[in-house]
Amino acid sequence: MRFTPFSLPPRVASRSGRPASPARSRVLWLSCVAHALHDGYTDMIYVLLPVWQTDFGLSYGALAMLRGIYAGTMASLQLPAGRLAQRLGSRAMLVLGTLLAASGYALAGMSGSLLGLYVALTISGSGSSTQHPVASGAVSRAYGRNARGPLSIYNFSGDLGKSALPAAISLLVTLMPWRHALWMMSTLGFVVAAAIALFLPSIPRNAHAAEEPSVPRRSTAGTGFSLLFMIGVLDTGVRMGLLTFLPFLLRAKGVSSPMMGSALALVFIGGAAGKFACGWLGARMGVAGTVLVTEGGTAALIIAVMFCPLPLTMVLLPLLGVMLNGTSTVLYGTVPELTSVEGTERAFALFYTGTIASGAISPVIYGFLGDWIGIHGATFATALTAVAIFPLAIALRSYLAPGERTQA
Repeated sequence: MRFTPFSLPPRVASRSGRPASPARSRVLWLSCVAHALHDGYTDMIYVLLPVWQTDFGLSYGALAMLRGIYAGTMASLQLPAGRLAQRLGSRAMLVLGTLLAASGYALAGMSGSLLGLYVALTISGSGSSTQHPVASGAVSRAYGRNARGPLSIYNFSGDLGKSALPAAISLLVTLMPWRHALWMMSTLGFVVAAAIALFLPSIPRNAHAAEEPSVPRRSTAGTGFSLLFMIGVLDTGVRMGLLTFLPFLLRAKGVSSPMMGSALALVFIGGAAGKFACGWLGARMGVAGTVLVTEGGTAALIIAVMFCPLPLTMVLLPLLGVMLNGTSTVLYGTVPELTSVEGTERAFALFYTGTIASGAISPVIYGFLGDWIGIHGATFATALTAVAIFPLAIALRSYLAPGERTQA
């Protein structure tokens, strides 16, 4: 039988409709590569802003607009991207999005004005809007009820991209003009798009429907997903709010500017470890139990960091990072449990839209609160927000399959 790069051989799917193991692994690893690339593209802007300021003579307001345009486009188009993926297919949509993201940076390298940068970053941001809903949905359909662990790997891969690509562009701009560096990074995106087009298996949307008798009914799933969505929004607000105040708390304890980078790195390293580990922990403890542990730990560690002496605070920072980021992996892994197979991409798109919007808005809210009641009061409010998630997590238990409620 003949087949094209967009139609894999029949052995890719088993009789039940589930992709065979090698194909499932390809879905996971290519999704991880796409996640790392797109998240890396998102954070590369932080490195490029000073370069663009020097080259174009931009104000801080104009620089903020550059970052805002990329993030706003990416957040606002996730739901349309999820819907379009249902028509075009996950592979075609992910290829198209990766090509757009890479092309946007290639155009940025050709831009000679601020308007050109705005247009280029709008294109790149629209391309990156496809990755979260489409790749998450592909992994969840490929692995079915066993998707929680693979989704934690997928989630962790984004942190690798956020570390690797900004570091790479930082090095490249010291070796060559920034335009050439951007063209090199966009070439990487074109290569990834080609790899996805050639090697990402096609996953039927009914791949695990027959094996999921415990998937909640539509009305029940809607209520459960709403609870999960609210937990995700609040959890992101806690994380971003605390990270807004943490440098000031550490400075008040006597942390110098050079030491500040190391202190924050401890939090981020712990956060990456938390994303990787808590997905597997959730499969063993249950979703509600894991959320209660991570949010309770977050609240306790926030208070400890506020009042402990500096040496003990530095020891606690990695554990704080684990708790701050650990919940997100458990929540992402639960999205497919609370939605129908055909609605997976839309559910992920809605969930990511909410968490990204929370990440943008919550620092502003906590910032105004800090102006009103002081930095310690506002930081304590982030701990109270983590505690406020408890009743939501307890209510969520009744909407989960029995194996997801308590420890297996």
